[in-house]
Amino acid sequence: AERTRVIERLETKYGELRRSVGLAANNGVVETYASDESGTWTIVITLPNGMTCLVAAGNAFEPVENVALKKGDKA
Repeated sequence: AERTRVIERLETKYGELRRSVGLAANNGVVETYASDESGTWTIVITLPNGMTCLVAAGNAFEPVENVALKKGDKA
């Protein structure tokens, strides 16, 4: 569907907001949307032709603070 329709639905029906964005090898824009309140999450890709598709969705979303390890630190 059209990106604006998909994003509006994620925001209004599920309370999901964009959490990350990246560029895929096929020049598609990959975005993760999630809700802190409900824990739902959705990954979408918007293709160069403008179509947005759902890639995956689920529950139990939990934001993680990523701390870089220094050389020699144990993981």
